[in-house]
Amino acid sequence: MSKPVVLIAEELSPATIEALGPDFDVRNVDGTDRPALLAALADADAVLIRSATKMDAEAIASSQKLRVIARAGVGLDNVDIKAATAAGVMVVNAPTSNVISAAELTVGHILSLARHIPAAHASLAQGQWKRSSFTGAELFEKTVGILGLGRIGALVAERLRAFGVRLVGYDPYVTPARAQQLGVELLSFDEVVRESDFLTVHMPKTPETTGMISTEQLAAMKPTAYVVNVARGGLFDEEALLEALTAGQIAGAGLDVFTAEPPKPDSAAAKLVALPNVVATPHLGASTDEAQEKAGVSVAKSVKLALEGDLVPDAVNVAGGVIDPFVRPGIGLVEMLGQYFTGLTHSALTSLDIEVRGELAAFDVSVYRLAALKGIFTNIVSENVSYVNAPLFAEQRGIETRMIVEADSPQYRNLTVLRGTMSDGTTLSVAGTLAGTRMVPKIVAINGYDIEVPIAGHHVVMRYQDRPGIVAIYARKLGDAGINIEGLQVAHPDATGRALSVLTVDAAVPDELLDQMREAVGADLFRQIEIVEP
Repeated sequence: MSKPVVLIAEELSPATIEALGPDFDVRNVDGTDRPALLAALADADAVLIRSATKMDAEAIASSQKLRVIARAGVGLDNVDIKAATAAGVMVVNAPTSNVISAAELTVGHILSLARHIPAAHASLAQGQWKRSSFTGAELFEKTVGILGLGRIGALVAERLRAFGVRLVGYDPYVTPARAQQLGVELLSFDEVVRESDFLTVHMPKTPETTGMISTEQLAAMKPTAYVVNVARGGLFDEEALLEALTAGQIAGAGLDVFTAEPPKPDSAAAKLVALPNVVATPHLGASTDEAQEKAGVSVAKSVKLALEGDLVPDAVNVAGGVIDPFVRPGIGLVEMLGQYFTGLTHSALTSLDIEVRGELAAFDVSVYRLAALKGIFTNIVSENVSYVNAPLFAEQRGIETRMIVEADSPQYRNLTVLRGTMSDGTTLSVAGTLAGTRMVPKIVAINGYDIEVPIAGHHVVMRYQDRPGIVAIYARKLGDAGINIEGLQVAHPDATGRALSVLTVDAAVPDELLDQMREAVGADLFRQIEIVEP
């Protein structure tokens, strides 16, 4: 069996290759050489990139095997996430790899502004000794405003506390208790802007945050204040910042990111870089050996998980998040329940409830929705089905899904039920659990019939009017065809006298034989179900 192909499209640390391990066919290509990239992608299962390789719709479509695009870094501007999702390709990045590097660079910019370090060095390098020209300010007892108290903002606060500053911050998603832990006084956005001696921004770039620091905010700041942006280009209105710095409305700025990178000649960004009261760096937030190695190792681990069929916490186009170890074993069960459910359907599915009962109710089991949908579509669409595009298939078909989580589970420690409504108004339910210390996946109920059958590769499910000799009829026909019954359970008849039999067989049953069996037992429900183990 050939190894999955992992394509390295840009230079990554040796630790990245080492983290992939020996189970992959690792190949290299220059991601900036477009024809070479498209050719190499043809048989790639995963591609690892940085910022130079463009994984657009054309690149994604060039491979029928591609399952993962891994960006060794935070930004994803060079990846068409929409096209990847439609193709069932998981997109992963390394969102926490550069947080320490970015926080330290922020502090570096603040110190450089306070003490005029770059300008003083440039002067000294020219043979000048102008100590009086570079009189700076202490951070001690100054007010530092932090807009955004996520991972990086919190690290900045942690590091600046040692300088004896007053920390104020704004973040609509941070509780007062969390802010207190960080030693930050929560204020309104306008109050933080107005009171800060140093203002640093650590917000994501969204339509709401683009240009969040503009003419109005800069006019409200102290004339002795400094601003710092090591987050995303565009959070500052560069034209407004240029005007404020030129007019002396604020004292200076530290910039690592720009709206267009590199700044275009004669642009506001280029003019900002040339100002004597600006400290500028060429997007160095993640440019440390440690951050690059962390990013590479992080995405390599994600690629391994994805190619092994697992969910990846850092996948940006999969809703699942971090999966608790107690929840993880049930993912495969739920996916197989989805396949079983599809095997029993006779018309289009319009709505689906995923019911989770028992001890699992205490955990986040939202990933089970993805697993159920992946299982349901595995054998009914021609496209490759993944945790990424399964919800998209449901949306395209107008299938409504709902998670129901209840602690009450009288019969089983944990129980998962898929309950759906069909386009003809009928309903179908399939329930399963993991049994025993070996966590054997079992079907424990079908449409109200209680059974307990380990899930295997081939099952035959039939419902018929209960009468003596039925088992002998279909057992004989299977035996004559050389097909072994590995397991059999007959559920008690319902109120109408119909029984349900579930057979586990060692091979697929030919269609002609299935027709003979159906006719012989007079079944009103007769399905062969083939399970692809996740």
